[in-house]
Amino acid sequence: MFKKYTFLLVGLMALVQPIRAETADEPTEGIRQQLIDTRLSCLAPAIPLDAASLDALRALYQKRDFQPAWDDERLGALTEQLAHLADDGLDPERYFLTALRQLRAIETRSPRFAACRDVLATQAYWQALHHLRFGQLDPATVEPIWHAEGTAPVIDQTALQADVEAGIDDLPAAFERARPNFKPYRELRRLYAARRSQPLPVWLPIPSGPLLKPGAVDARVPMLAQRLAREGYLPELLLRKDEQHEEGEHLYSEERVMAVKTFQRHHLLKEDGIVGPQTMAALNRSPAERMEQIRVNLERLRWLYREISPTGVVVDIAGAEVMFYRDGELTWRARTQVGRPTRATPVLRSVITHLTLNPTWTVPPTILRVDKLPEIRRNPDYLAENRMRVFDREGNELDPRSVDWYNPGAIRLRQDAGPHNALGQVAIRFPNPFSVYLHDTPSQRLFDNLPRTFSSGCVRVENVSQLIDQLLADASPQDRERIQRQWESGRTLRADLPRPVPVLLAYWTVQVGEHGELLFRPDMYGHDARILTALNAPRPGIASAAPAPAGES
Repeated sequence: MFKKYTFLLVGLMALVQPIRAETADEPTEGIRQQLIDTRLSCLAPAIPLDAASLDALRALYQKRDFQPAWDDERLGALTEQLAHLADDGLDPERYFLTALRQLRAIETRSPRFAACRDVLATQAYWQALHHLRFGQLDPATVEPIWHAEGTAPVIDQTALQADVEAGIDDLPAAFERARPNFKPYRELRRLYAARRSQPLPVWLPIPSGPLLKPGAVDARVPMLAQRLAREGYLPELLLRKDEQHEEGEHLYSEERVMAVKTFQRHHLLKEDGIVGPQTMAALNRSPAERMEQIRVNLERLRWLYREISPTGVVVDIAGAEVMFYRDGELTWRARTQVGRPTRATPVLRSVITHLTLNPTWTVPPTILRVDKLPEIRRNPDYLAENRMRVFDREGNELDPRSVDWYNPGAIRLRQDAGPHNALGQVAIRFPNPFSVYLHDTPSQRLFDNLPRTFSSGCVRVENVSQLIDQLLADASPQDRERIQRQWESGRTLRADLPRPVPVLLAYWTVQVGEHGELLFRPDMYGHDARILTALNAPRPGIASAAPAPAGES
């Protein structure tokens, strides 16, 4: 680790060399504006400072009348807090933890060296608080969240600057204030820290093979049992009991089946006790991979803390659930069906403005081309059976028999309203460029499946009428009665909400359950790897060391 920061130490030590003639009697001056600007530039090889960082540092020192910020005691407290960033899934070395510890140990009367060390500590402090509050990464570069007009969160640098200035005198409180005051984040951080404090369990991957069903006898069962016991799904007592069974340790016994069901429930897999490809893949994820998955989601939660409104709808895409929050409290939740991996449900923030009651469904071009045309070619009665009609680009209805279904041209398919309609009896609308919305569905049986990735990007909602009740909770009795009459009419009508309701479609793959257990989800859209790569990317400037003096490597 020392070698990693040799360039930084050499660079700072070089500042001492030209001033060896300074006498012990020379007065130690405070850090002045000119000195700060000079030392900021001397740190460029170590920390590529952007304009915001420069402004923040100058403002902090100006507030302090350009006096040093870090005496020995404060610098020690700072390095202690930087070390705790590991519990947030952040790498303390991105904030020069080792370098600051080593620089703290260097004794010198040089004001220029002290100035450079002081600025380095301030930059590390400022950036650490910034990353805790807003995230290390810019989500726009790794997992863009589309925002409707007026819904993008504001990154308030002024408030952060005030916290940075005030927090120097109480660093533990400053770091704690910077962390999201967000229960999902705090709970996940606590469990991540607990796992970090213990050696990671070790197990060998379980070989693939035929489906492992209850009551089967299979040579892989001992490895399965050990795997389940390592994470507490199968108590050691039951492990020993099964090994004493007349058919030995190879029996996939009832106790082991129950342990697998619990594992499946904690990993959003179908809770059937059958070890198939999806369950096997989840079992074979290593502890280190799971720790990285938690790190990725701690970063996501730092973003989402700024996105979630106290009152509104939140769609948990990876978990295939929808929730309604009122004044920060969960008041309703239900299962959803979301986009399949090839037609992913987008991440976005918008506002629900209106409902379409008894909607018709105009088939989107991609679904028409990929799904519907092959069906129609196979079955000439498909349109009639599904109550679909054909229109030209001007909106004139066409006789299906007049259309060349192998070269149909610019046509549109529209499904009539009714309970059989793909959108069910209501669609919940909000502005977005993806043409997605929440809606009812006639495919109710699919809610019992896992994973529930069946749609072409829209979100199908179970018990959608209950969500409508939540959306209209603040409506007057007259408005509720009006909308109910419109719905019962059977006609396709637009019903504006009395007040727009925020909606967030978000993606995360780990959370803490109601009983304090870690719940993992399959990364069905493959987003986690992109975020992890960005989190682990070398910090600009770290990889390129300053030239070392001759004879040093």
